[in-house]
Amino acid sequence: MKPKLVLVEGLPGSGKTTTAQVVHEILTEMNLKSQLFLEGDLEHPADYDGVACFTKSEFDELLSTHEKYRDLLSKHVIIQGNNYFLEYRKMKNKFGSTFPDDLLNTVAKNDVYELPLDQHRKLIAERWEKFAANVMNGSDTYIFDCCFIQNPVTMGMIKYGAKRQDVISYVTELATLVERLNPLLIYVKQSDPDYSFRKAVEERPKEWSEGFIEYYTSQGYGKKQGCTGLEGTLQVLKARSGLEEEIVNSIKMTTEIVDNSSYDKNEYKQILMGIVSQYFTNL
Repeated sequence: MKPKLVLVEGLPGSGKTTTAQVVHEILTEMNLKSQLFLEGDLEHPADYDGVACFTKSEFDELLSTHEKYRDLLSKHVIIQGNNYFLEYRKMKNKFGSTFPDDLLNTVAKNDVYELPLDQHRKLIAERWEKFAANVMNGSDTYIFDCCFIQNPVTMGMIKYGAKRQDVISYVTELATLVERLNPLLIYVKQSDPDYSFRKAVEERPKEWSEGFIEYYTSQGYGKKQGCTGLEGTLQVLKARSGLEEEIVNSIKMTTEIVDNSSYDKNEYKQILMGIVSQYFTNL
């Protein structure tokens, strides 16, 4: 069976997004149907972006403290079992000033990626399990950018400073849930990760690098290690690289490690074509 899921991972600045886009391009050229979901996609079928989760009592409290927006919130809440979900980024995009920033900020405190690690992991696992069941009998291949390893590592190690084994078990759980999709993991590496991250800092908006550095040094692993500034962030990234290498070596999943150090898109596409054709032809 050809892979129904391609997972693209790697450190920031390694070229994950480019890789995911090129894989999608190659599959399209091969007349194979694929769906590409990059980081931050509000329509992601196996992840949550811009989604808050409440218990019934928490949601009732939200309604009582924001009585003016009771109807708006009640009409758009998605109830699944004991969980009350609000897709607040979609709501902000749709309603603009009708969904004011103070309400947005209040709701965002319950973002799935702001919840305690155990609760967050449970919600993500349920989401991946549902995704796998929904697409199992379809013909499309799904391409995910960075939500398989990066997000669990970011939550577990970077945000909460969780034990290595707990982070590894989180990713292992996700791998088990999508095993039936015969997933292919493409891990993108750079010969000089420090250079690639510094390059990303130079090329991306200042707001991105400032937010990234703050996130990596003010909590979890970075805070415990006393890391500060850009150099401290590189320290954390080095530790993250070691953890991700351990994860890649421990999970039972077809894996291809690719080197994107040249940043030559044409040359890189040829490498990816060789990998993709190996798994998507003569099946």
